[in-house]
Amino acid sequence: MKSKLIKILLWTLPLIVGLLSIGVGRFEVDFIVQIKILLSQIIPIEQTWTQMEETVVMNVRLPRIILAMLIGGGLSIAGAAFQGMFSNPLVSPDILGVSAGAGFGASIGILFFGNSFTMQIIALGMGMLAIGFTFLIGGVKRDMPIFMLVLAGVVTSALFQALISLVKFLADPEEKLPSITYWLMGSLGTASYSDLLTAGPLIVIGILILYVLRWRLNILSLSEEEAKSLGVSVTKLKWMVILGATLITASAVSIAGIIGWVGLIIPHIARMIVGSNNQYVLPASISIGAVYLLIIDNLSRSLTAAEIPLSILTAIIGAPFFAILLRKTGGGWG
Repeated sequence: MKSKLIKILLWTLPLIVGLLSIGVGRFEVDFIVQIKILLSQIIPIEQTWTQMEETVVMNVRLPRIILAMLIGGGLSIAGAAFQGMFSNPLVSPDILGVSAGAGFGASIGILFFGNSFTMQIIALGMGMLAIGFTFLIGGVKRDMPIFMLVLAGVVTSALFQALISLVKFLADPEEKLPSITYWLMGSLGTASYSDLLTAGPLIVIGILILYVLRWRLNILSLSEEEAKSLGVSVTKLKWMVILGATLITASAVSIAGIIGWVGLIIPHIARMIVGSNNQYVLPASISIGAVYLLIIDNLSRSLTAAEIPLSILTAIIGAPFFAILLRKTGGGWG
């Protein structure tokens, strides 16, 4: 009974918080009016609201809310999958350098093009290139130790962070530099349906890949011989996990900048609620991550007159929580 209640709560909470988030902002829209506007897109309803209210709900807040939930859920399941694959609770989705690579691509896009779509494509491509560079450094041998992959990711991240610094050094300090700096700190302030069409499908594909593989991640805690006896190819499984997590992370960074801590702390919260079985941890991470980033984004756009970058808030909230968690668990799975 308790597990069913938790499952129902986890899958309904994002919907409830999403509906409530439509009313968050400096332009007030009555909750009943919000529901009517949303329903009017499906069934004919007499219009009792202004065109401004409909524009705010449908074109400003709705795409932003959907993107926040997609990115939050995506980064969380990517973090949970990587933590399961590496058998390390301190791993996050950017461990292989994809965030730094995509951040460099976006910086190049802002510096030379200024077009949002072009910037997203370059960021996505550079994120994929960063993963390729990680494997080039670490090697692609079947028996390659997992720590070699982690070390290669650290090297890749350092290289692309240096390249980001170089782009910022070359950027015009009056126009380009502030744009690059603000974007890298993470924001959904320019979220639109075009962003959803560009990156949304890739995030969904990545989430589906990891969701389908969720029960197999438990097998990675066994030896390779035991996994083979169960009919599971460890090498193929790791490649599929890396593919799914990379699609999610590169796509998220390409439209919202680098958002830290989400993929690190949310899987821990999921394990505290549903246990350590990855079959349940990954779905729970999607739901909790979606709600978490949505709440963070609501705070970002309502606490002050100017929007606070997402990574500032995720760090302010996430770092103390993670410190308490480390003290409590001693760095274990909790």
